[in-house]
Amino acid sequence: MADKTLIGKHTFATRYPLGKAALGAVCAALIVSGCSKETDTNAFLDPTVPADQTYNEALANIDAGDLTEARKKFQKVDRQHPYSDLAKKSLVMNTFLAYKQGNYPEVIASGKRFASLYPSDEEAPYALYLVGMSHFRQLSDVTRDQKSARETYRAMNEVVTRYPDSEYVEDAKRKMRIAKDQLAGEEMLVGRYYQERREHLAAINRFRTVVEKFEDTRHVEEALARLVESYYALGLNSEAQTAAAVLGHNFPDSQWYKDSYALLESGGLRPSENQGSWISKAAKLITGA
Repeated sequence: MADKTLIGKHTFATRYPLGKAALGAVCAALIVSGCSKETDTNAFLDPTVPADQTYNEALANIDAGDLTEARKKFQKVDRQHPYSDLAKKSLVMNTFLAYKQGNYPEVIASGKRFASLYPSDEEAPYALYLVGMSHFRQLSDVTRDQKSARETYRAMNEVVTRYPDSEYVEDAKRKMRIAKDQLAGEEMLVGRYYQERREHLAAINRFRTVVEKFEDTRHVEEALARLVESYYALGLNSEAQTAAAVLGHNFPDSQWYKDSYALLESGGLRPSENQGSWISKAAKLITGA
């Protein structure tokens, strides 16, 4: 299920029917009193205005397409009536509107706050999912800092572990895989840089990280081949042969394996797995992704 569909389930048209109905109909649907056909322009600044009136005015703003004004009023309810049922609703709705407007820092702060205040509420997994999506929307190319990828993985993992039965789990897992692939790509980029400079030990450390920590990403295939090259360049033939053997077992038709095999053969060697090598132990986790 795509994230767009999941988030769409929380549109106000489906959760809190607005459509073209009058504000009075909206209030009836929400079972909230204090509705008025006219909006007092000074009500937003008056702390004595009942929470339900401000809340309903925010809903009317949404119906009119004024999301910024709606957010202000939801924030007012949350600020002036803390821990009330309407404050709780206002907080999650403000989080959603902030996401719709692309205000990701606000989404992250608001979503985390909701999950912290109301961890058992049915909307808590949704709030955390929006936090993860806000980080996900800021993913950058692997040549740049991958903070957003790390935060995406962390936030989506929280959705999966804390709310395993929620409707967001499957998409959260997909986003985790994408984030993990980004992080593996960053390691490969740095590893190739070191390898080109013939700093093979530094390169090996990066490629090893991919094999051990990102074993289910598309980068593990190349990482194993790069390990063959780096270990072979250092004269560590047993490790090079083991890496090639693991590569051949998991990716027998890979061009990376063919190249690794040819490299070893040029030195009179063949792929051969050393069961005591860290590579052999890590191979048990490789999925052939």
